[in-house]
Amino acid sequence: MTLLQDKLSIKKELTVEELNDLIISAIQDIKGHNIVKLDLRQLTDAPTDFFIICHGNSDTQVKAIGSNIMKELKAKAGENVLHSEGQTNGTWVLLDYFNTIVHIFHQEKREFYNLERLWSDALFTEYGNL
Repeated sequence: MTLLQDKLSIKKELTVEELNDLIISAIQDIKGHNIVKLDLRQLTDAPTDFFIICHGNSDTQVKAIGSNIMKELKAKAGENVLHSEGQTNGTWVLLDYFNTIVHIFHQEKREFYNLERLWSDALFTEYGNL
């Protein structure tokens, strides 16, 4: 296989479920805590199809989780983040992958904003800590 064929094979179109699985795996690699996937598709005012929410115990861990998600999705699926915020301070990192928005919080910020309560009508899937 040539390098060009290898690069083209990476760029196959992912389903949103496959994308979400890669995101969750990348979070687990950096030991993100209390990972929750909110399925917002049945809500009429939702800004996206899915939120994936987790938290880290330090600014460094929050930034590392965000960096790992971007690195893994680029390497394994050829997916670039459409928009990101918060990588500088590390208290709340947001990664927009169009159908899925990832929120990575410092624990105190997660408790303060409590997105799970704000979107409590969504279907929740919780993932255990590794």
